[in-house]
Amino acid sequence: MIETNNLSRSFRAPDGEEVIAVRSIDLCIAPGETVAVLGPNGAGKSTLMRMLSTLLPPTSGSAKVAGFDVVTQSSMVRERIGYVGQGNGAGHTQRAIDEVVTQGRIYGLGRAAARQRAGELLAVLGLEQLAKRKTQAMSGGQRRRLDLAIGLVNRPPLLFLDEPTTGLDPQNRSSLWDHILKVRQEAHMTVLFSTHYLEEADQAADRIIVVDHGRVIADGPPGVLKANHVGERVTLDVPSTAAAERLRLLLAQMRGVRSVGASGCTVTAQVDDGRSAIAAAIRLAQRHSIDVVAADARFPTLNDVFLELTGRSLRDAGEGSPEAVQTSGQPLEYTQ
Repeated sequence: MIETNNLSRSFRAPDGEEVIAVRSIDLCIAPGETVAVLGPNGAGKSTLMRMLSTLLPPTSGSAKVAGFDVVTQSSMVRERIGYVGQGNGAGHTQRAIDEVVTQGRIYGLGRAAARQRAGELLAVLGLEQLAKRKTQAMSGGQRRRLDLAIGLVNRPPLLFLDEPTTGLDPQNRSSLWDHILKVRQEAHMTVLFSTHYLEEADQAADRIIVVDHGRVIADGPPGVLKANHVGERVTLDVPSTAAAERLRLLLAQMRGVRSVGASGCTVTAQVDDGRSAIAAAIRLAQRHSIDVVAADARFPTLNDVFLELTGRSLRDAGEGSPEAVQTSGQPLEYTQ
């Protein structure tokens, strides 16, 4: 569904400096996958999404979406994708149903077909009773569901969602994702989305792509990334620093322990399986007459993965972001 080869995008900053937003990205996304793109602000996520959806031409490299080149066959790509950007796509003074009907007409549907499709989508997304309401009178969650309806009007096999739930409260975020996943399953769509909400990526995505400084630095299912890059952690508290050092040396020889360290009276081990490791560690301590005062197993999160890979939290803001100069800087000359 998506295939890129050395895909890159540069911008010319106001001071004339070249700023590279996306650096030689190679991707292959199969039909039906739900893929999350994670990274801090300025990592290149939105630039990547905009290139794949034909809103920005690459500086170099190539990309095919739904089998068509994003530069030379952009109209064919646009016929086959849905796109929900970070901002609201509907006019504030327009009625909800009129916005969806208009989008259907843009895609070539007749009046009757466009109105029928709009009615179907508003019903599926829980907006049927709001069809004649102006969007400025709708809540944030309702407007985002309307944006989703607009993005789905052409029955796209591929849907792009650029931070679709930013600014929504937890209840509306959960509701929107319920609708997205329901529609995706029924239509067998491929979904590529970016988000700063880690739980969304963990729960919704089959696959996580981590981007930093314009490069892909990790790619895989959430569970695999957490296991490979972080692992589970076991923490044991003992009565003294001497006991902690003895236990550290013992745990270093235990099967399934990746690394182990001691700080004060606390021993922390990175392990393959936290549940089995914590029981084995306690038994090992008891056999060597080491009292364990407290023990805890901690399971990794996607934020742990990002911290391990970059030393930063996923929610860190990137100052001097390459994406920040897009509206003011001039793009470099495109070369195919």
